[in-house]
Amino acid sequence: MPLVLSEIRDSILLITLNSPPVNGLGLDLRQQIVDAISYAQNDPHILAIVITGSDKAYSGGADIKEFGTIKAVAEPHLLTVIKTIEASKKPVIAAIQGVCMGGGLELALGCHYRVAHPKALLALPEIKLGLIPGAGGTQRLPRMIGVEKALNFILSGDPLPAIDFKESALIDAYFEGSFIEQAIAYAKQVVLDRKPLKRVRDSHIDYPNHEGFLQFSRNTVKTVAAPYPAALRVVDAMSAAITLPFEQGLIKEREYFMELMNTPVSRAMRYAFFAQRATTKIADIPKDTPVRAIQKVGIIGAGTMGSGIAMNFINIGLPVIILETAQAKLDQGIALITANYQSSVKKGKLSPQKLAERLALIETTLDYEKLKDVDLVIEAVFEDLRVKESVFRELDRVMKTGAILASNTSTLDVNKIAGFTNRPQDVLGMHFFSPANVMQLLEIVRGEHTSKEVIATVMKLAQLIKKTPVVCGVCDGFIGNRMVEKYLCIAGFLLEQGATPWQIDQALESFGMVMGPFRMCDLAGNDIGYAIRKRRLIEQPNLKYSKFTDVICEAGRFGQKTGKGWYLYEPGQRQAIPDPEIEAMLMQFRVDNGIQSRIISNQEIIEFCIYALINEGCRILEEGIAQRASDIDIVYLTGYGFPPYRGGPLKYADEIGLYQVVQKLEQFYHLTQDEFWQPAKLLQDYLLQARTITSS
Repeated sequence: MPLVLSEIRDSILLITLNSPPVNGLGLDLRQQIVDAISYAQNDPHILAIVITGSDKAYSGGADIKEFGTIKAVAEPHLLTVIKTIEASKKPVIAAIQGVCMGGGLELALGCHYRVAHPKALLALPEIKLGLIPGAGGTQRLPRMIGVEKALNFILSGDPLPAIDFKESALIDAYFEGSFIEQAIAYAKQVVLDRKPLKRVRDSHIDYPNHEGFLQFSRNTVKTVAAPYPAALRVVDAMSAAITLPFEQGLIKEREYFMELMNTPVSRAMRYAFFAQRATTKIADIPKDTPVRAIQKVGIIGAGTMGSGIAMNFINIGLPVIILETAQAKLDQGIALITANYQSSVKKGKLSPQKLAERLALIETTLDYEKLKDVDLVIEAVFEDLRVKESVFRELDRVMKTGAILASNTSTLDVNKIAGFTNRPQDVLGMHFFSPANVMQLLEIVRGEHTSKEVIATVMKLAQLIKKTPVVCGVCDGFIGNRMVEKYLCIAGFLLEQGATPWQIDQALESFGMVMGPFRMCDLAGNDIGYAIRKRRLIEQPNLKYSKFTDVICEAGRFGQKTGKGWYLYEPGQRQAIPDPEIEAMLMQFRVDNGIQSRIISNQEIIEFCIYALINEGCRILEEGIAQRASDIDIVYLTGYGFPPYRGGPLKYADEIGLYQVVQKLEQFYHLTQDEFWQPAKLLQDYLLQARTITSS
């Protein structure tokens, strides 16, 4: 199939990019564009050229399949394609519909004229991969829309509709309706009027006293985006656009681009980009696996979690029925959903009409019989296996054949839950993260008997509700909570030995974690972990963990909801205030348990806690609980606040080097004599084989 379709319409050569889904600018497509432009130069019957894509995508930019390969930089690379267009003796018009991003927008900027559908989405999103535009975007865009707007646009990386640039020189005309016909008519008019071949590179940037603005921008970027070197390089490239001749500015931009390509930050962010897309690929589930129709969803439980889960489906227009044990609980749940939506209305993100439409999709009930017609039910009740058993036995009794039964359990055995029914093939875990209407991650727990059809259905639904789905096997805590248990356990031991909760939190937040472990526990509620530990102690009497974590729960310090946890909280406030009482309790605990306090460095805190995540993540991978290393990293990037610029725990391990990781784990084992610190077999095997975890 040709990647470029060429046809002559009334002396205009229409070049249509034909590489779905987003016309990625791979090597073969780039070559065919150059060939088509060259052909037009030699045909006297062709008077102008229009380059377009589909109605959904002009071009999404670089072909992601070529990232990291020789094809990405092979000639003709994008700079050469753009130079070929600029050098054309006949006018070249970019006709933009759908998405026009990254290299796609740079390609359009290389054309002599640009016409667009008002709703076409334009973006230079390279910053989200730890890069800057590398084919003239930082040099041409400020010449079209002004320095300040260009800088903000590139630093955000977010798309804007083409109509937002109406007051600038970027778009020469806007068309709706018969878009291609109007674009061709525009090209004919350019020829008829003998309009000049406008090259963006020839435009002059007039920005007096730019030094102050650029310095202000550098200072702001250093404060806001310190771990991300690309942000500062955007400012540097913009400075080059203002102060240097175009060709020299282009050279500077390319230097910065190549420099950033080799940074750990960009490697991590590009890895995460691919990792997020890989989560939907399940090795033994073909793409054509049939899926079940989901037209109505049931939710068991109207608490914070159940209400948040319900909102996901309401948001895409699916009716929801919420079941509770008491009307008062239903009323509280509806009030919570309403308050969340009203907050969006106040911010201008939702119209009052849409609010009314969404609330109209909710039905409530106290009767299980009302669930008999739903296609999917999600249980979000208390994390107790006996409670889950009663719920699933009732669901099995009333729900229709072919309905999917899901548990929002965060730790419990999904196989046992499925065993409470006569339809284990229809049962799985759907572990949402709080707040469920906001958090991106959804762990999909595949039971021993869960059918491929059920997994395929829920994966598709997860994408519809804009979640990042990660499939995992059954174990206590699945991926995320199994790892975080070790992380919290090690943090607890560091407390006993001499650290404070705020020292540990500050150390890990300086590493890049969105929230330290003790602030995180206070937010979630310390009673949740307390209940899980009590259950695990019955199943694993020799379980090791810091007993001080129980002490604060037994003192009623459950976190933000009680005003006291590891920190103090003022009424109605979320600010965590270090509490001297915790220090006094810690000192007494150490005395009572004969623990000699020692000085613990921030580096030690980071190493102990992050290496705990790495080691447990490798065990999860070798046990087959996770399908691939990148799935584990996506869980931590989207659900646990791991810094994006480090790529996730296992990508971070690869960046450190597996030799260093194994050496440090062995050091921790000799220091503590705790079997947990024995390096995972997978780590040792990969080290011997000179492999990396995330390339497997």
